[in-house]
Amino acid sequence: MEQKIVELLQKVRPMLQADGGDVEFISFDEKTGVVKVRLQGACGSCPMATLTLKNGIEKYLKEALPQITAVEKI
Repeated sequence: MEQKIVELLQKVRPMLQADGGDVEFISFDEKTGVVKVRLQGACGSCPMATLTLKNGIEKYLKEALPQITAVEKI
């Protein structure tokens, strides 16, 4: 499962990098379905980071892998 998540994040990464940011996979909890990521670069301090995380990354991952219930940043 973690490998699938990493592969999906690789598809999102170019959009974030285009704006000077990036995303790093940290962990996946199989019991809760929560993915933890670290937003880096410009994404780490951007006021729109929460929208990017919830409306972009989380939505994309949940559509691809229904086992995912949420994506949280650390």
